[in-house]
Parts: sequence; C-alpha cells; structure tokens
Amino acid sequence: MCPIIIPAAGQSKRMGSRDKLLEPVRGMPLIRLQCERALATGQRVFVTVPSETHARATAIADLPVEVISVPDHKDGLSASLRHGVASLPDVPRFMIALADLVALETSDLRKMIDLSNTDGDVLIWRGTDNAGKPGHPVIFDGQLRSAFAHLDGDKGAAPIIAAHRQKTKHIKLGPQALLDLDTPEDWENWRKQH
Repeated sequence: MCPIIIPAAGQSKRMGSRDKLLEPVRGMPLIRLQCERALATGQRVFVTVPSETHARATAIADLPVEVISVPDHKDGLSASLRHGVASLPDVPRFMIALADLVALETSDLRKMIDLSNTDGDVLIWRGTDNAGKPGHPVIFDGQLRSAFAHLDGDKGAAPIIAAHRQKTKHIKLGPQALLDLDTPEDWENWRKQH
C-alpha cells in the first residue's frame, strides 16, 4: 500500500487571477485529471484543498478521494504536506505527487510505486528527468512521517529530502518529472505545443 497525497491547497500566486489547478487539460480541470491519474493506480488518494467549499474541492467532489481542508493553507506547501501526511493511515510508505505536474501520467506513478517495493535501505524514492535531475513525484518511507509535522513555509519536503540524501534512490521518468506550469505564459506556451 502506497497512498498518494496530492497537495492542492496552494495559492497559485504567479497565475494572477487564474487558478492553475482549475485550468482545463484534456477537457477537465487539472486537479481532476491528476486525481483520476492517481486513482487509476489503485491506491488511496488524499487531496488537500484550502476548504471544502473551494472550487478545487467542487471539481473533485464526485471522485472517491479523501479531501482534506487546510485552514492554514496560506502558510505554503508545508501546511498542505503537514495536513495530508497527518491524515494518512499507518502505511509502509506514501507518495507526494504535486498537482501542477501536467504531464505526469498514471504509468509514472505506477513505476514509482513498483520500484519503491524493492529497496530495503532506501527511505526516499524520487522521480527524475532523463538527465537525472531530481523532480517529482516523491515516495517517502513511513518512518519519515513524523518529520512532516515540523515543516513550515513554502519549502515543502525539501528539508526532509536533504536530510536523507544518502538514502534516496532516483527513478528516471523523463521530462514530465519537472514540467510544472506556474504562470499564464507557461500555460500558453505548453498549450501551443500540445
């Protein structure tokens, strides 16, 4: 079992008045597409949102995901991760899949899960691009769970990853491990190519 946390309580500050997680991709809001991709792995999916009445929560309301409200979402990615990890049952490992990685497919998530089953000394499995540059998603061993309670700011899990660099395995996924769209210009350029 490797539940998937999709942190989706952020503010999309660089998008201006638009919400990047509500941008249409393949005929649906990006947040919904990401949830469907995660659900297709057969794992439980936990999604953090600013509130249960937020448009992101509405976009996924009919999906069999566990929606977690993050009242302190303005504290950044760390707040999403704290609430998401705290909501998990006791599991051997868990995945964090950022909601804005538009090109990440179900097959990438499955590959990460399958390969995380094979290493006894590894605490973190991290997706990379073809050149080995670290990206996402990231799977954490369950014994790292308590470290998430101490995260703050908008650095996400970077301090945990840095502290366990020697026990991290990189898994090559391709450019989709790094492709996130943060600005209206990013979205416009991506849409021209797809």
